[in-house]
Amino acid sequence: MPSEGEFATLAEPFRPELLAHCYRLLGSVHDAEDLVQETYLRAWRAFGRFEGRSSVRRWLYKIATMACLTALETRSRRPLPSGLGAPSDDHRVAVAPRDPSVSWLQPAADRLFGADDPATVVAARNGVRLAFIAALQFLPARQRAVLTLRDVLAFQTAEVAEMLDTTTAAVDSALRRARARLAEAGPVADDLAEPDEEIQRTLLDGYVDAFTRADPKALVTLLRADVELEMPPIPTWFTGRDAVVGFLASRVLRRDRWRMATTRANGQPAAVAYEHMGDGRYEAKGVEVLTLIGARISRITAFHDPSLVPSFGLAPVLTA
Repeated sequence: MPSEGEFATLAEPFRPELLAHCYRLLGSVHDAEDLVQETYLRAWRAFGRFEGRSSVRRWLYKIATMACLTALETRSRRPLPSGLGAPSDDHRVAVAPRDPSVSWLQPAADRLFGADDPATVVAARNGVRLAFIAALQFLPARQRAVLTLRDVLAFQTAEVAEMLDTTTAAVDSALRRARARLAEAGPVADDLAEPDEEIQRTLLDGYVDAFTRADPKALVTLLRADVELEMPPIPTWFTGRDAVVGFLASRVLRRDRWRMATTRANGQPAAVAYEHMGDGRYEAKGVEVLTLIGARISRITAFHDPSLVPSFGLAPVLTA
């Protein structure tokens, strides 16, 4: 049997991209991490029987994909609020209570996908955009797998058929249906109009400054007229600059209430929000991911889930 060192040398370089792959299929970074661990355990146990008829990379993707498909047999899709109901354009509406029965889509920190390697970041960004991951959730599990293997990872049809133990005709059919359903789910290519890195940084810094200073007027200058705000696990979401700014100004923004730490998630600008607890401590409340079109913010997705923060390498508590 090969040594653990030999296995690690061959298999470990693929861990970040396998994590991204499992995240695309599952919509949860926590579940993806568990499935990658399971993938490596299965691969280690089977490595002595690996005959080299395919590359190690393709072999690992086969194991990871089948593990994810098995997991998805007992799990529902992970939506965002925008995937469950219509938005409100009036910030005065009552906010619906959190629904504990829904497993929500989660964001993923860029650092998990090999953010230290610029080539890896560029290659991975289009495949982990928040809009794309949300749209994937509308697909049946097998179509989700075929689409990501073919269109994101560029495996050949015959390779995908071998990974999924099916025929090339079945792969082509699933891919056609997946592409059609993805188009029906709504536009996922808005990110193509996003600004360059300098403008992204300026917008993120401006958002953080306006938020921490509790300055609604400054926010107005950063947002598109058709901006949207959603806040999983809260089902209520808002559309339109007046509704979004009105909601934030009346229910969220308070001077000295918030601190924010800038980061990146899903290849997009993001910030971890910390709330002042009145004793000199600021506790992490979640992650806010910004979608940009041109030189304005088109969507704010505020994930109210403190358990996400450690994956961004940030502390759960800050002191004054």
